[in-house]
Amino acid sequence: MKIAVLTDPESASGFRLAGMLVFVAGDPEEAAERLRELVRRDDLGLLAVDQGLVPDPEAVAARELKGREFPVVLPFPSLSFAFGGGDGDTKDYIRRLVKSTIGYEIKL
Repeated sequence: MKIAVLTDPESASGFRLAGMLVFVAGDPEEAAERLRELVRRDDLGLLAVDQGLVPDPEAVAARELKGREFPVVLPFPSLSFAFGGGDGDTKDYIRRLVKSTIGYEIKL
């Protein structure tokens, strides 16, 4: 069985570089439809879903998942959530992260 990721176009390249099977959706409606299609597949064991696109993937695909053992649906926080929930300044977050990691402040 395969591991797949349903994510936005900006995050897709990183997951592909990690060797994941990646499916892309541009907006929440497209993501919900794609999610319903993917959970019907027999070759997926784990499906990671970006919560920025589908906040509650289990609820969206509940009908298709009923009575099925696989795929396991795993929601993960979107990049906007990781960078301050979409409210914070992304550059400030990266600047603090770099400073705490290497000990130097950088200008972005």
